[in-house]
Amino acid sequence: MKHVLLLAIALLGALSNSATAKPNVLFIVADDLNDWIGCLGGHPQAQTPCMDRLAKRGTLFVNAHCQAPLCNPSRVSFLTGRRPSKTGVYGLQPGLRKAPSLVDAVTLPQQFRRSGYYTYSSGKIFHTESLTEAERTNEFECYGRDPRWAFTSELPKLAHKITKLESPSTIMDWGVFPEHDSDHADWWIANDAIGAIKNAPTDKPFFIAVGFRQPHIPCFASQKWFDLYPDATLQLPPFRSDDRDDVPEFAWYLNWKIPEPRLSILRRLNEWHPLVRGYLATTSFMDSQVGRLLDALEATGRADKTIVVLTSDHGWHVGEKAVTGKNTLWERSTRVPLIFAGPGVASAGRSTQPVEMLDIYPTLSELCGLPAVADLDGHSLVEQLTDAQASRPWPAITTHSPGNHAVRSRRWRYIHYADGSEELYDMQSDPNEWANLAGDARYASVIAEHAQWLPKVDAPPAPGGTDRLLVNDGGVWMWEGKPIRPDEKVE
Repeated sequence: MKHVLLLAIALLGALSNSATAKPNVLFIVADDLNDWIGCLGGHPQAQTPCMDRLAKRGTLFVNAHCQAPLCNPSRVSFLTGRRPSKTGVYGLQPGLRKAPSLVDAVTLPQQFRRSGYYTYSSGKIFHTESLTEAERTNEFECYGRDPRWAFTSELPKLAHKITKLESPSTIMDWGVFPEHDSDHADWWIANDAIGAIKNAPTDKPFFIAVGFRQPHIPCFASQKWFDLYPDATLQLPPFRSDDRDDVPEFAWYLNWKIPEPRLSILRRLNEWHPLVRGYLATTSFMDSQVGRLLDALEATGRADKTIVVLTSDHGWHVGEKAVTGKNTLWERSTRVPLIFAGPGVASAGRSTQPVEMLDIYPTLSELCGLPAVADLDGHSLVEQLTDAQASRPWPAITTHSPGNHAVRSRRWRYIHYADGSEELYDMQSDPNEWANLAGDARYASVIAEHAQWLPKVDAPPAPGGTDRLLVNDGGVWMWEGKPIRPDEKVE
């Protein structure tokens, strides 16, 4: 009997050691963060020392792209590992579990939870209000609960908007607010996540997801972050007044009447400069909150056993191609930071291979030794995490509404719109996408090479999913249920 008891104890100890041997995961997602961070060089003045420090400690993917240039479809995609063109989730609705194709999908947090991980979420991981309370409890084991974390707009209310924009939307704003960092939603999100890191169980690994709200509008931060970017020396992004003269008419349709103001409106109201400054300031503030998380992880002594992943749901235009906001298939809207650091990841790695946010799910599954999940559309990055120079055969594909896709390889960006019109850019010689080469016969073979990667399935929008969507109804292009009239496009 004694031998049986000792054997049982040894077996339990082995199982416990097996569980704790798996690496922890700290998964950080920014909101609307493009490549304006120091290590990506998207803006020459961007100051993001904490994200830069993380990149030096791990591997940075400099050619990473989202699957959809809009919050809900992007988050649904990387959390389920499936393309929007398969799921039919293209807009802000429907929520994840309202899409028939995803009712039973195993999400990334569920994969970890079912594999014995303690799972915790703070801030915006799933799109805001996309899951019911009952649905949320099936995803993560625990959530941060303070209502201030739910929306950036839940900061103390301003009596008047800071900007001169005529939009009635209160989130269409940027400037110095609040006075103290500790009154900002992202500070509270970080604070809650720090508590989760410190108090995570030690008898099993953790998967802690942290979703920051910045630099999504309203771009609010305290004065010290704006002081990093003095008015007198602030650089605006490159811009040409004829930038969109050579793009198809259909390119306008994808961001027709989007909520964010056009560049022409910002220039007329002298708000372009303040927006650029606000976007940089809030990015630097959010970066400081990333630093708080990393410092807290170090203080626990578990950093060397924790994989840290940092990314954003999609990019954001700050005036490039006459756009502010997302909803495009151009580089500024699709390119995102993607950093892995920790066990199994080489330090100071810098991969130029095209990668997708879909790749996060299979990569973390492999790094953590989790069971394989069927029907994932991404591909593991483990080979690149050990050798950043390792090549990949796949491009990155971004989709916005049925039939509209961008294919990004190492050198080229190819865009195919639902009406058959096209764009092609040489991203090496023309990083600003100023010269559309699609009409030049010399590049026919390049287009053909990239067109073969266009999704073979273009699922119709999932039920209830018309918000910010462009669909063809009997030959008439409709935006949110209303026919598009080209003369109504907002310049």
